[in-house]
Amino acid sequence: MKKLFAIAAVATALSSPAMAAPGDTATAQGAATAEVVAPITLTHVAAAALNFGTFTTGDNGGTVTVDQAGNGVAATDVTLIGGSVESADAFTVAGDASRSFSITTTAGSVSNGTDTMNFTTSAPGTGSLDASGAAGFSVGGVLTVAGGESAGVYSGTYDVTVSYN
Repeated sequence: MKKLFAIAAVATALSSPAMAAPGDTATAQGAATAEVVAPITLTHVAAAALNFGTFTTGDNGGTVTVDQAGNGVAATDVTLIGGSVESADAFTVAGDASRSFSITTTAGSVSNGTDTMNFTTSAPGTGSLDASGAAGFSVGGVLTVAGGESAGVYSGTYDVTVSYN
């Protein structure tokens, strides 16, 4: 009889639904936040340009390098002439105060309609907006002169992109 009672007790325990005891569940509220920052904007400074100056070139060509401070140097078979004015290009950035941003530039080319010369650009890799949300930077570059290009004024473009870090 004891065996029958023990089996009945086990069977009853296994077939009965489990009741939740107090403290088996709990609910709390989480927190959520969002922050919208001012869009970052890039502006080319009026009348600024990456100016590789005025130079002569022989048949062997060479380069003209303009650093971010606007100093120009010619190399190989390229000679800057007296009175040549080289300059770095200039940009301003506006956005959310005290945020950092990255700067990327592309290569470009200058052309006079018949001849083309390619250049690479150099800019700081990053910048920081000041407490009022403003910053500025300059772009230099290296112009590759093949040699024997025709005389004339050459012009072209390149791209600059800024984005928040």
